[in-house]
Amino acid sequence: MKKTVKDIDVRGKKIIARCDFNVPQKEGEITDDTRIRAALPTIEYLIEEGAAVILMSHLGRPEGEPNMKYTLKPVAKRLSELLGKEVIFAESPVVVDDDVRAKATSLKAGEVMLLENVRFRKEETKNGPEFAKELASLADIFVNDAFGTAHRAHASTAGVADYLPAVSGFLIEKEVKFLGNAVENPKRPFVAIMGGAKVGDKISVIENLLKKVDTLIIGGGMAYTFYKALGYEIGTSILDKDSIDLAKSLLKRAEEKGVKLLIPVDVLCAKEFKNEAETLICDSDDMPEDMMGMDIGPKTIELYKKEIERAQTVVWNGPMGVFEMENFAKGTLEIAKALGESEAVTIIGGGDSAAAVEQFGLADKMTHISTGGGASLEFLEGKELPGIAVLEEK
Repeated sequence: MKKTVKDIDVRGKKIIARCDFNVPQKEGEITDDTRIRAALPTIEYLIEEGAAVILMSHLGRPEGEPNMKYTLKPVAKRLSELLGKEVIFAESPVVVDDDVRAKATSLKAGEVMLLENVRFRKEETKNGPEFAKELASLADIFVNDAFGTAHRAHASTAGVADYLPAVSGFLIEKEVKFLGNAVENPKRPFVAIMGGAKVGDKISVIENLLKKVDTLIIGGGMAYTFYKALGYEIGTSILDKDSIDLAKSLLKRAEEKGVKLLIPVDVLCAKEFKNEAETLICDSDDMPEDMMGMDIGPKTIELYKKEIERAQTVVWNGPMGVFEMENFAKGTLEIAKALGESEAVTIIGGGDSAAAVEQFGLADKMTHISTGGGASLEFLEGKELPGIAVLEEK
């Protein structure tokens, strides 16, 4: 078990906390503040406990150069509104300079300051020790609460811990609890639902889950690679050519382990990749040569819903179809609804699945929605995440 902010005395201390404020924006206005809100419990706890709080985050991909398109200024403004108090924005193109150091030194208990985008420095993504040292010099304790970047060994996520005592915030604690329990000690039956386009992207996750789950459900674009492995016609559907043999071996391994591996039994096909395209529902082994699979079909929806009804733990990562297009969103929506109605512990593994449940207004029906797509996938693979590995043990 890793130490959290509750395991240390923060009163009168300066805390530097890594958050994930990588939020979508349009013309300088934040369009979705979910990630900012996710950090509030930790920030509010530190304020109440009498710490001076210095926050840091990345935003977008400024490629190691100061680029004001990616400034965190709008985040400071939104954070001030959410906290109901001013968040001092330490505006510096080099993130840490003499002015920022002076601001940090004079920061009082209960005050909050936000540094500029850490990726304005090229040393950030290279985990450069000098930059990590500069960040660490501002505070007494490091708190990592950015689960979305915990799989990256960067200066602000891992490097800082070389110079300061390091603990987790509440968000990372919650992620580790839910994802860890799901993988290591799930209530059974344990069902994993894997969607998305490429088998190759999720091969390690699927391999790890095959050792743990009772049922593995496949949907989305990767289903057509499994079809190809079975010798089915897939028309003009997306195909991960390099993973056909992998799909074959996964089918075999599931059988050997007694894991039920379900792939769609029918498909909603379309003539073109657009919402208004001509469509047809066909069985999985009867796809027309001139059409592409865009969503799971009605028989598959019923099959998958029955499996979810039986489950006690469900982990879902990746949509069932092209849910961004209304006419091909039904499979993803029905799976999301089934999870919302389920009595099971339901864990949504970030990324597109999280976007889908938010889009359908079902987020509050899920037990836990992970804030990190890539990080949650690597966690489900059984990998140790660098941003968590550096934290002190209880």
